Amino acid sequence: MTNEHGRVIAAATDGACSGNPGPGGWGALIRFEDGAIDEFGGFEAKTTNNRMELKAALIVLQKLESLERIPNLKIRTDSKYLIDGYETWIKGWKKKGWKTASGKQVLNQDLWEALDNIRLQDVGLQYVKGHSGDPDNERVDNIAVSFSKKISIHLQCVARNTNEH
Repeated sequence: MTNEHGRVIAAATDGACSGNPGPGGWGALIRFEDGAIDEFGGFEAKTTNNRMELKAALIVLQKLESLERIPNLKIRTDSKYLIDGYETWIKGWKKKGWKTASGKQVLNQDLWEALDNIRLQDVGLQYVKGHSGDPDNERVDNIAVSFSKKISIHLQCVARNTNEH
């Protein structure tokens, strides 16, 4: 799929939860070569922060699958759980039938399996310290928190070509 905004040059994700479990939200953004930004987020009534982190990454990967990207694009996240699970732990979990090192069932297995199935070989994850002034991380945190608390937020969305089928 070609995009009138050019290639994706950056992406960021975050999750938030009020209580753990409790009402949660996730936020994400994708930046394009021409400066356009596509922001999106979602809400779940009873969830955990970790589930929201995984959900945000899953949605971004699903969107990136059909978009032209710069080589070796990194999705910026402040979730070491997401990074460690996606890049390291998942290999062992799969070998052990989705069991942890202690023999317990892997938490959030449904989302981990979905992330593994949508894995894009040219897209990785990059850690950014949360609340450290990184503009994209601050923005996706704001989106996630707003969704988790059902607070209205204006999202920037790129225009889609409605003539495509």
